[in-house]
Amino acid sequence: ISADEDIKKPRKRNATICGYPLSIFFIIVNEFCERFSYYGMRTVLVLYFKYFLLWDEDFATTIYHTFVALCYLTPILGAIVADSWLGKFKTIVYLSIVYAIGQVVMAVSAISDITDTDKNGTPDNMTFHIALSMLGLILIALGTGGIKPCVSAFGGDQFQDHQEKQRSTFFSIFYLSINAGSLISTLTTPMLRAHKCGQTQQDCYPLAFGVPAALMVVALIVFIIGSPMYTKNPPEGNIMVKFGKCVGFAVKNRFRHRSSQYPKREHWMDWAEEKYDKLLIAQVKMVLKVLFLYIPLPMFWALFDQQVCVYTAPQQMGALTIQPDQMQTVNPILILILVPVMDSVVYPLISKCFNFTPLKRMTVGMFFAALAFVAAALVQIQIDKTLPDFPSSTQGQVKFINMVNSKLEIQADNHKINLGAFEASEDYLTFNNKFFLFLGPKQNHSVTLDNGKNIRLTAIFNDITSKPEKGANAIRFLNGFGSFLNITVRDEVFNFTSNMSQYLNISQGNAKFIIKDNNGNVCDYTQELGFGSSYTLIIPPTFRFGDACSENITSVMDMEPNSFHMAWQIPQYFLMTSGEVVFSVTGLEFSYSQAPSNMKAVLQAGWLLTVAVGNIIVLIVAEAAKLPDQWAEYILFASLLVLVCIIFAIMGYFYTYIDPAKIEAQFAEMDPEKKEKMKNLEMPRKGSVEGHKEERRSSDSSCDDEETRQTKI
Repeated sequence: ISADEDIKKPRKRNATICGYPLSIFFIIVNEFCERFSYYGMRTVLVLYFKYFLLWDEDFATTIYHTFVALCYLTPILGAIVADSWLGKFKTIVYLSIVYAIGQVVMAVSAISDITDTDKNGTPDNMTFHIALSMLGLILIALGTGGIKPCVSAFGGDQFQDHQEKQRSTFFSIFYLSINAGSLISTLTTPMLRAHKCGQTQQDCYPLAFGVPAALMVVALIVFIIGSPMYTKNPPEGNIMVKFGKCVGFAVKNRFRHRSSQYPKREHWMDWAEEKYDKLLIAQVKMVLKVLFLYIPLPMFWALFDQQVCVYTAPQQMGALTIQPDQMQTVNPILILILVPVMDSVVYPLISKCFNFTPLKRMTVGMFFAALAFVAAALVQIQIDKTLPDFPSSTQGQVKFINMVNSKLEIQADNHKINLGAFEASEDYLTFNNKFFLFLGPKQNHSVTLDNGKNIRLTAIFNDITSKPEKGANAIRFLNGFGSFLNITVRDEVFNFTSNMSQYLNISQGNAKFIIKDNNGNVCDYTQELGFGSSYTLIIPPTFRFGDACSENITSVMDMEPNSFHMAWQIPQYFLMTSGEVVFSVTGLEFSYSQAPSNMKAVLQAGWLLTVAVGNIIVLIVAEAAKLPDQWAEYILFASLLVLVCIIFAIMGYFYTYIDPAKIEAQFAEMDPEKKEKMKNLEMPRKGSVEGHKEERRSSDSSCDDEETRQTKI
C-alpha cells in the first residue's frame, strides 16, 4: 500500500436486533428523556418567573427569550468540542452531567420553604432563589445546546455503510421520540405544577421542575449503560473551524491587496487560493450562498418563539378543562398531523398546478406565521373589549351602596344615581382626586365614606388594577351587620380592615362561604364563580342567622368573569405550526441540498444561530417599541415579518439552484489525487431543485441532515 493511499480501519460490528444496531435503542430512549426534560421545564418557566419569582410580564419575557437564545448559541460550542477534542460520546456524557445538575438546581430553587421562615408563602430571601434559578438556566443552556448537534450524529455513526435504509428509519424514530417527549411533557408538567405542595400549599414548581430533572438523570444513565455497544469514532477536526479560517484568510488577504494595482478576482473568496485548495474554496462559496439566504430568517423565529409567553395571557380568557400552559401541547400534536399531510397530500396537489420550489414553500411558511400573529391580535382586541376600565395612578373608582331600607338619590359631581334599598350602583365611577357628594330628596340620611359603624351609605373603592391572576376570582365582604363575623371559604379566612375585608383570590367553581359570629351561629352562603371575576358580598344591617340567612346577602359584581374562551387560541397555533412545518422542514432540506456534504455542520450551526438571533430580535423590538396595547405589538411583529417575507421572496427569485455533487466532482476530475476522496462526498441527485429529497438517503454525511430536517427546532 503506497503512502498516498487512504488506510481505513474496519468498522466495529455491533450487536443487532431486526437488522438494527442494539446501541441505537439506548440513544432513542436518551433523546426521549432529554426532550421531556427540556420541554417540560420550559413549559412552566414563564409562569415560574411571574408567580414564584414575582417578576412582571415584560421582565419574565426578557429572561425567557435570553435563555432560549443561549440554548441555540451553545450548539456551535458543542460541535467544536466534539469534533476537535473529546469526540461525540464524551461530549454528550460530560455536558449531560452539566445539564442534569442544572435541572436539579432549578428544582431546588423552586422550593419556597427553604427561606420562607414566616410561612406566608413568599420566600424571605428572594435573591437566593433568583441566583439559583439563573445558575440552573445557564447550566441547562450549556447542556441542551452542547449535546444538540452530537446525539443524532452519534446515532448515525452506529450504522454500517450498507444500512442506509435502517439509518433512515432510525431518524424517523428519532424524530418521533423528540415529539413524543415534547408532547407528553407539555401535557403532564402543567398538571404537576397545579398540584399543591409545601407548608402553604401553593403551586408545586419543585415537582414540575423535579420530574424533568429526574428524566434527565435517567437519560444520562441509559446513555452510559449503552457505552460498550457504541461505535465511537475519534474526533477528526471540526469543519466549522476550517470554514472560519478559510473565510478569515480570504478577508485578510483581500484587505492586504485592496490597492487598485492588484487585479480583481471573480469572487472575493478566491483571495484564499494562496493558502487553501480550490475544492475547499468552492465548498465555502456554496455554503456562503445559502447562509446569505439565512439573513431574513431570524424574523420568523422572533414570532415563533413568542408562543410560550406572548400569546394571550390565561387570566384574560375563559378556561378549558386543562391548565392554561397545557395549551402548548397543541403545537406537537399538530406537527405529528401536519408533517405527513403536507408531504403526502398538500405538496403533491400543489405541484400539479405549479412548481412549488423550496424557497416558495419557505415564503409561504413565513406568511403563515404572520397570519398567526394577526389572529392573535384579533383575539386580543376581543379580549380588551371585555376588560373593565382600570383607574390610573391619579384616579379613583367608587361604587356607592345604599345601606338603608329605602330609596336614595345620590349626586356625586356630574353623576346622578338612584339606588333602591340595599342596592349598589351598577358601575364604578371614576374621579380625579376628591369628589363632592350630595343626597336627596331626603337630606337627613347620614353619610359615612370611611366604613364607620353606623353605615347608611357606603362608598367602596376599587382596589383592583388588573384581572386576577390564573383566572381566579377576587372576592371581598362588606360587613354591615354591626358586630364581628368570621368568614371562611375553602380553608381561607377573610381579614377585615374596619367593616371591609381584603380581597381573596378564589378559584373557579362552587364556592361555599361559612359565616360565624361570636355566639357560634353559622350561615352558609354559596355562589358559583367563573374565571377572572370580582365580587363584593354585602352583609346588610338586617342580616339574621337562620335557614334563610343566605337570602339576605347581596352579591355585587365589581368585574365580569372572562367570557372569551381559551379555545380561540387554537387558530393561532394552527397557523403558526403550519408555518413551522412548511418553513422549518423545507428550509433545512433545501439548505442541505444546496451545500457540500462535508459542510452540513456549518449550515446546522448557521440555522440554529438564526433561532438565537430571532429571540434577540424579540428583546430589541419589544423594548424599543413600548406600545401601550398588546394587540398593537402583535401587529407590529406581523408587519415586520411580512416585510421580511417580501425581501426573502425577492432573494429567492434571483437565486440559482446548484448541484454541489457535480461541482465537487468537477474538482475531483481536475485533481486525480482527490478523485477517490470525492467518491465519499458525492450524493445522488434527481435534479437541481428536487435533489433535497434524495439527499436524505445519503450515508454517514446525512446524519446531521436528517436530524435537523426532522428535529423540531
